[in-house]
Amino acid sequence: MRGERAAVCRVLALTLGSAALWGLAHLIAGRTRAGLALATLYVLLLGTVMTAVTALRPALFRLLVQPEWLGRLIIAALSVAVIWSAVVVRSYFLVRPAELSDRGRRLSSGVVALICVALVAPLAVASRIAYVSRDVLTALFASAEDGPWGERARLNVLLVGADAAKNRPGARTDSLTVASVDTRTGQTVLFGLPRNLEHVPLPPGPARDMFPWGFQGTSTTTPGLLNEVYEWGADHPETGPGLEAHDRGIALLKGTVGEILGIPVDYYAMVDMRGFRQVVDAMGGVRVAIRQDIPYGLEGGVLPAGTRLLDGEQALWFGRSRTGSDDYTRMARQKCLLNDMAKQADAMTVLRGFERIADAAKQYVRTDLPQRQLPALVQLAGKVRGAEIRSLSFVPPLINTAAPDWWLIKKRVAQALSARPRQISRTPTLSPPPAATSATTPQALDAIC
Repeated sequence: MRGERAAVCRVLALTLGSAALWGLAHLIAGRTRAGLALATLYVLLLGTVMTAVTALRPALFRLLVQPEWLGRLIIAALSVAVIWSAVVVRSYFLVRPAELSDRGRRLSSGVVALICVALVAPLAVASRIAYVSRDVLTALFASAEDGPWGERARLNVLLVGADAAKNRPGARTDSLTVASVDTRTGQTVLFGLPRNLEHVPLPPGPARDMFPWGFQGTSTTTPGLLNEVYEWGADHPETGPGLEAHDRGIALLKGTVGEILGIPVDYYAMVDMRGFRQVVDAMGGVRVAIRQDIPYGLEGGVLPAGTRLLDGEQALWFGRSRTGSDDYTRMARQKCLLNDMAKQADAMTVLRGFERIADAAKQYVRTDLPQRQLPALVQLAGKVRGAEIRSLSFVPPLINTAAPDWWLIKKRVAQALSARPRQISRTPTLSPPPAATSATTPQALDAIC
C-alpha cells in the first residue's frame, strides 16, 4: 500500500511537472528527442507570450481590436489548449507504472483530468472573450476602408446620449458633447451643447433650404430645439436620399453640431440610456461624489449628498434629474459621471461584467467609427489617459439658448483649441454645477468634478 502510494505521488508529480515544463516526463522516460522538442516548443511559446505582454504590449492592444486577429487568437488559444492537454495525458501514460492497481489508476487519472481542466479553463475563457469581442467589433463598428486619420491635428467625435421615452415616439438626443482630441498629445477638450438651443443652423443641403434662418421644427407654437434635429432628419427622407432613417438623422445632427461649433465632426457614438444603465450594473456600480441631495424615483426618494456607489438606475437618475435644478446643472453631472466611470473601469472590473457590457454595447450603442481605425484609436486613447481633459459648456450666462450668439460660440471653440493646457486654471471648486454654468473658458474636468 505504501509503495503504491509513493508510485501514485511520483506519477502525479512528473505529470504536473510536465504540465509546467513540456517534455519533462518524456526525458525521464528516455524519450530524449521528443522531450527536447517539446521543451523547446514550450520555451519558444512562453517567450513569445511574455514578449507580447511586456515589450510589445502597445502593439498587442492594437491587434486585439482587429476582428481578423481576434479570430487568429481564438484558433491559437484552442490549439494550445488541445496540445497542452495532449502533452499532459501522454506524459502520464509514459510514467505510469504497469503494476498500478485499479484504485491507483482511477485516482491518478482523476487528478490528471483535473490538471487538464485547470489548464484548459483559462484558455477557454480567453477564447470566449475573444469571440465576444470579435462579435461586438463586427456588429458595432463600420467595415469601411477608411485608414487612420493621418496628418489631421485633431479628431472630433460627437458623443450622443439618446432617450426613447415610452410616452412619445422617436428618440431625443438630450446629451450632446463633442470630444476634440489632439492626435499628437491626447489633450482633449469637451464641448457641451445644451439640448434646448433654439434656431440652430443646419448644414448646407435640403434641410437648410427648408429652414434658412435656423431649425424651427414642425410645431407652429414652439421653436425647434437642438435635441429634435436627429429625429426630424430621421423622419424626412428628403434630407438624405437613399439613407436609412437613423443614418439621415445622425448625418443631419453631425452637420448641425459642426455648424454650431465651427469644426468638422468626424465621427459619432450614440448610447441609448437603457444601455448606459446596463453597463453601470455590469461594472458593479459607479462611485460618485453627490454635492447636494438629488430627487430619485417617482415616489419621493432621494440620492443623499456624499460619496456613494450607485447602481445603473440610480446613476441614470443622477445624470438625468432636473428636479430642483436645470439642464445646465445636469450637463455638469453627466460629464462628471462619465469621468468617474472611465476612471473606475479597470481591467478586472470590465472582465467581471464583460459579456453583459458587450451585450449592452451591441444593443444600445451605435457609431460610424471604422474598424480599420480602431488600432490607431487605441493608441490615441493611451495618450488621452495621460493628458489633461478640459470642458467648456455653452450654457447661460455665456450663451442665451433662446437667441444664441453663434459667432461667440465659434470664437470660444477656436480659443479653447489653441490654448495651452497650462493656461487653464486647475483650482477646484466646491460645487460643480455653478462652475459649469458660469465658466467662459475651458476648465480641467478633474477640477469641475
